[in-house]
Amino acid sequence: MTHIQFINFYNSNIKALENFAKKLTRNQAEAEDLVQETAIKAYRGMHTFKEGTSFKSWSFTILKNTFITKYNKKRKRNVVNAPIEDFTHALSSKHAVKNDAISQLKIKEIKGCIRQLSPKSKIPFLMHIEGYQYNEIADSLDIPIGTVKSRINYARTKLKSIMKVNGLAAA
Repeated sequence: MTHIQFINFYNSNIKALENFAKKLTRNQAEAEDLVQETAIKAYRGMHTFKEGTSFKSWSFTILKNTFITKYNKKRKRNVVNAPIEDFTHALSSKHAVKNDAISQLKIKEIKGCIRQLSPKSKIPFLMHIEGYQYNEIADSLDIPIGTVKSRINYARTKLKSIMKVNGLAAA
């Protein structure tokens, strides 16, 4: 497919893409963003388009998969970013006095341990705990997914040993 063919196909299907995006997102601004992201992904991947197949179906698949990826990432980030108090209220004693200073010290110590990791394993590990999926990390860092999994596993193992050396309890 040439660039001109892509533009013609895309322009003839843009209304259908916009309508589909609106149905999925139920939000005009998010739908526009989704259509733009779909256009970019489709343009970058136009070499994968098979002549004789439906451009509309191909672009709808890209749009749907992009929506699902963004939805899963948003859902996972909401869980990761939830305040710890939301989960620990059931475990805490009603007579205990909250001491944020100790919690903050432990967080600083853990972050210090993470900083000791090599950049090769630290970057995928940090992306993973921020909620990115393995395939997203692999795409972002341009490395195979197996390498991502290996580096994250190595980072976990190394972090546990660093925390043990520093006298922190490793989970």
